[in-house]
Amino acid sequence: MLTFSHLVLGLFQALLLLAAAPLVSGLSRTVRAKLHTRRGPGLLQDYRDIAKLLTRQDLNPPASGTVFRIMPAVMLTTVLVIAMGIPMLTRFTPVAPIGDLITVIYLFALARFFFSLSGIDSGSSFSGIGGSRELTMGVLVEPVMLLSLFVAALLAGSTNLGAIGAAIADGHVQSATATIIAALSFAYAIYIELGKLPYDMAEAEQELQEGPLTEYSGPSLALIKWAMALKQTVVVAWFIGVFLPFGSAPEMSFFGLLFGLVAFAIKLVAIFVAVGVIENSVARVRFCLTPQHSWIGVGAASLAFVFYLVGL
Repeated sequence: MLTFSHLVLGLFQALLLLAAAPLVSGLSRTVRAKLHTRRGPGLLQDYRDIAKLLTRQDLNPPASGTVFRIMPAVMLTTVLVIAMGIPMLTRFTPVAPIGDLITVIYLFALARFFFSLSGIDSGSSFSGIGGSRELTMGVLVEPVMLLSLFVAALLAGSTNLGAIGAAIADGHVQSATATIIAALSFAYAIYIELGKLPYDMAEAEQELQEGPLTEYSGPSLALIKWAMALKQTVVVAWFIGVFLPFGSAPEMSFFGLLFGLVAFAIKLVAIFVAVGVIENSVARVRFCLTPQHSWIGVGAASLAFVFYLVGL
């Protein structure tokens, strides 16, 4: 049952992630720079970039349409809504109607749809190619996510993200092996979704991954940059809330939420540092090889389903 305190908690964690997203993005860039033995930008560089873009002029291509203009607000709002439903500080979902795995998958698909369609709606052929590429990535990644979460939902007996995380934290799952394999499969899909090497170089506007952004400028580009950083943070928080809920508060109390916040921050930093190490340990591959690699995640998620069926 949704209460006022749960709604406040959902809003708090959404705004918290919104404020911390540029810092997390800066952490990823700092880790990459340190591993390259160079100085690199500071942790707060993304905040300065966003502030600078907000003061610039917002220009729209003459051939652009309504989708191009509303996409920054739609994308940022959609990811904020997702952040309200993720069990981040607690083992239960703050806003239960949002915290269903099917709802979250569809909301992520909505953000991806507008992001891709904006490239096509800009009138630029390069942006259109980038938008098509983003849709292809969604086709490759989202089935792995959905199948992994489907196995976790079967193990927990619920499609609510908080219920799944609580069942894993309490050890009330039917198959530990299936849970571990599903978590690894979901982590693999998350890594691809983050846009890290060998599949992407997410900071390069000239790359096809950010092709839809080539026609944006000023405040619109600032909102998109902020939304993309928030999306990466929310995706990792999604993984933590479902498969690594240890340390989260079992009920709403001040010290419980405070301890849950500290535990979440430690897990978030540890994951992004690990992602940075992995990213800088691999070489980039051609995009046409990505479908072959995505079958690894599909195979692992299918294996988890088999372990669930046999009860191992």
